[in-house]
Amino acid sequence: MATLAPDIALTASAAARVATIAAKQGKPAILRLSVEGGGCSGFQYKFGFADAPEGDDAIAETDGVRLVVDSISLDLVRGAAVDYVEELGGAAFRVTNPNAASGCGCGTSFSV
Repeated sequence: MATLAPDIALTASAAARVATIAAKQGKPAILRLSVEGGGCSGFQYKFGFADAPEGDDAIAETDGVRLVVDSISLDLVRGAAVDYVEELGGAAFRVTNPNAASGCGCGTSFSV
């Protein structure tokens, strides 16, 4: 059963961006964060939209927008925050992960 999780966080900036994209695509405002093997540092973050939380998802909610993370990925991102950052080089969702021992220049992969 999906549960609300204090283990992960979605910033107001990220929530606003998810809400905007979801509205344009006619989808629920639910962002899925998962971790997969690969990337230049060993693990990589993957973002996508979800129609609904799965049974074992942890859920963080900000301003009516939900961030869902499966139980396996949660072990690698516990305590993390997902933010949306607009910089000169582009705009992107960014994960601040206290479990990452190192990361890469592109900010999408990490090692533990």
